[in-house]
Amino acid sequence: MKPTAQAATGWPQSLYSGAAGITLLHTVKERVGAGDTEAVRACAESMFRMPIMAGPEGFGLYEGAPAVAYVLTFTDTPSTERLLSVLDGHVRRITTSRLEGARARLESGQTTKSAEFDLISGLAGLGVYHLRRGNAADLQGILSYLVQLSEPITVGGQTLPGWWSVSEAGTAWPADGHGNFGLAHGITGPLALLATSVLRGYTVAGQERAITRICQWLDDWRTGNGRSAHWPEWIDLQEQRRGSTARTGPKRPSWCYGTPGVSRALQLAGRALGDTALQERAEQALAGCLLDPQQLALLTDASLCHGWAGLVQATRRAAEDEKDGQLSELLPRLRAGLATHLEAHGPPAQPTLMEGTAGLDLAQLDDSKCATPETRWDLCLLLSG
Repeated sequence: MKPTAQAATGWPQSLYSGAAGITLLHTVKERVGAGDTEAVRACAESMFRMPIMAGPEGFGLYEGAPAVAYVLTFTDTPSTERLLSVLDGHVRRITTSRLEGARARLESGQTTKSAEFDLISGLAGLGVYHLRRGNAADLQGILSYLVQLSEPITVGGQTLPGWWSVSEAGTAWPADGHGNFGLAHGITGPLALLATSVLRGYTVAGQERAITRICQWLDDWRTGNGRSAHWPEWIDLQEQRRGSTARTGPKRPSWCYGTPGVSRALQLAGRALGDTALQERAEQALAGCLLDPQQLALLTDASLCHGWAGLVQATRRAAEDEKDGQLSELLPRLRAGLATHLEAHGPPAQPTLMEGTAGLDLAQLDDSKCATPETRWDLCLLLSG
């Protein structure tokens, strides 16, 4: 069935759950010779069926103008380049506004919200866009902010990490704040952006110190060593005060939260710092996750965000950079696990990127065809080093 506006559920300009994410799939497929122009056109029409939202506040990488602009970076026509140039200006204005708000908050001494800095809604996600576009000044502004964010703060006489986040309405996080480990919503996203930027030649003062400080925090909260290492999804204020958590056992091995996302970010950090021991520890943790049937049994769907496809994609990118080949050897087994899940449960019901078939299809594209800057689509997941 050809993609239509009806197939693009959710907000049209949502990379997560709307037409923007589905358009990304068909644009990348066309670039690698596995798609067709009609499919791209149909999805793009869905993406543009309402005015592009480009207000100065509230938009991150996964919605509005930043989401559409990210998708258009995978196209190569005069008309889309003109539109991308216009959207680029909007994303820069959004970034300026978001940075001004974040800096004012830092100066006030108030604690942050994860939506200020995270990958999905925050400045780390906007940094991804500027990194892809090569907007050096905008990216460096975000990197400098993340360096500031990594500095400890004092709240009520207690020293907390600078990214300690107050809870937001409608979340399950504790009322007195939390420290978030997730690649999607926690400090691991900024870590991956800081490290990836170093690897691509973008640096600011204090960047190495910030990477080291975040890595140390992750190390402090790691349970186990080597192939038994894992991290909590988040910690509350009481756990922060005690310096330990009562949460036992590894969680679901997903991209958004869990060992795959944390391990990939730490691997990138090890490469950025030239710290081979850190890199190898990260690779050991991911290998242990892949070899643990109890952890794999916690996956209940095939999605990119929190299912099999995300685990495959994180492992695929980590295997490209690993030191000893263990992840490459495990990758076929992992893909077989995904195939077994699909045989038993079928594909996701939705056609969308993060929880549907679009993300699953992207994760199953031929590795060799997604190795160029034009086709490495997963910078939006902060997996592509």
